[in-house]
Order: sequence, then C-alpha cells, then structure tokens
Amino acid sequence: QAQLVESGGGLVQPGGSLRLSCVVSGITLDYYAIGWFRQAPGKEREGVSCTTGSDSSDGVAYYADSVKGRFTISVDNAKNTVYLQMNRLNVEDTAVYYCAGGPGGYTSPRAVRYSDWGQGTQVTVSS
Repeated sequence: QAQLVESGGGLVQPGGSLRLSCVVSGITLDYYAIGWFRQAPGKEREGVSCTTGSDSSDGVAYYADSVKGRFTISVDNAKNTVYLQMNRLNVEDTAVYYCAGGPGGYTSPRAVRYSDWGQGTQVTVSS
C-alpha cells in the first residue's frame, strides 16, 4: 500500500494562490490513479481534480466545475509527487484537502475508487 503525504496548505487572501504537494511512496505513479479531494466543515468530501501518472503529461484530467480554469493538477513522475496549483482562490475553497490514490488507470472523482489517502492539509481563504 502506498503512503501519501500532503503539504502546502495555509492561510491565503481571496484572489491568492497556493500549491499543494503530495509525495507518494511505496509505488510508482506510472499506473496509479491520483485525486485531490476536499472537505469543508459540515459538507461531504468533494472530488476536486484527478488524473493518472501516465495521463497527466497529456493533460488528461478531471476538474470539478467549481475549480475549472483556476486549479491545475500535475504529476512529477521523477519525484513521485502530485501537485495541485490553486489560483484565484475564494472563501468557498476553504477546506481540508486530501490527496488520494489507487492502483489503476482510471480518472474518477468518486472517493470510493481510491484506497490510499493522505492525512490532509488545511486551506483557509480569508481576508
């Protein structure tokens, strides 16, 4: 089973940017599905963006409608690291962000499809 460790969260003003990182160990990303999820207080966990280690270089990815055009997922296979670049953040983006993965070549925003999860990193957008 892979281990995933997120970092990069923090407090940012509306309109600002953050880049989240997820270091994956114990497995290579070549045939591995990767997703970023978030959960705000009182809300269900939401699939934000997902791709695979092999699809990322071709720009194949899923984005939730709420983040399209603002967030970008990318994979550095050499570093076994997944990134989520978040631009033009707004208060509705405030949540705990989780990195998730699972063996396979699928791209899915459904949390049940992922077997490996990080501990989460807090993102707070506030003025």
